[in-house]
Amino acid sequence: MTGPEPITLSELQKRVAALVMQPLTRNETSRPRTSSGGQTTRLASELIRPNDRLSSFERLEIYNRQYWFRLFSSFEEDFPGLKAVLGQLRFQKLMRAYLEACPSESFSLRNLGSRLTSWMRENPGFAGPDSELALEVAELEWAHIEAFDGAALPRLSSEDLSRVGPSSRLALQPYVRLVQANHPIDDALIAWRNRQEGGGMSSNASVSHSKQASQRIGKLREERIFLIVHRFEDTVYYRRADEEDFRLLHALQAGANLEEAIDSAFQHSAIPEEHRPVHLQSAFQYWTSMGWLTRSKE
Repeated sequence: MTGPEPITLSELQKRVAALVMQPLTRNETSRPRTSSGGQTTRLASELIRPNDRLSSFERLEIYNRQYWFRLFSSFEEDFPGLKAVLGQLRFQKLMRAYLEACPSESFSLRNLGSRLTSWMRENPGFAGPDSELALEVAELEWAHIEAFDGAALPRLSSEDLSRVGPSSRLALQPYVRLVQANHPIDDALIAWRNRQEGGGMSSNASVSHSKQASQRIGKLREERIFLIVHRFEDTVYYRRADEEDFRLLHALQAGANLEEAIDSAFQHSAIPEEHRPVHLQSAFQYWTSMGWLTRSKE
């Protein structure tokens, strides 16, 4: 009688990884069956040896739980403001549903929340009556992550800017992110973190993800704001912008040429036409000094 056919190391790793990454039950234990219908106990016994204290299933469960607890911890660290909006219970439900629907696909936990905002738009029920505010806060927190470690390309110099024409295409640094919201989420997040950390942050100060939420972010008044989330000397800042500046930067980011971006920026603007050249000159001088502009790849 022959034993089971041996498998390669690569196949063994794939099978064990699939078991380790399968979602936990509501009681945070390993599921008795996999998503494909296989019996977890049997599959574990085929791949993992028991020892004198633990069965194959119990040894698997240790790693299964560690894997998911690490994901939960990382997600909470990345989105503490979202947790403060929803509260513990709704946040837990949303987090688990999202991570099951959008499992980690990267070696780095940095990308864990990369699909969160699109998933929240498709599944607003998990945030309940706070869905709009929750989505705005999640967008700002993801922009913070991208601004913190986004690439820095060669910056556009003042000399480069002097050669720019109507058909020129400029680009924003990858670490510059744009967020539009209908609530003052920047002030709310900073004020909330001040309470959590006992710090003295100003409205344009850096933001830390180091503490867990113990208080809620309550209802916020409606206020349309336009935020530029950027990095300066390894610190992330939130800067409010005029709508015209925001629209111009957004158009450049989307690939429009300079003339198209300016037309988009002032399409519904209250700034008189004769004042627009001075406004643009001031804006581009500031953006250039901050290093936000770079050459387009096209």
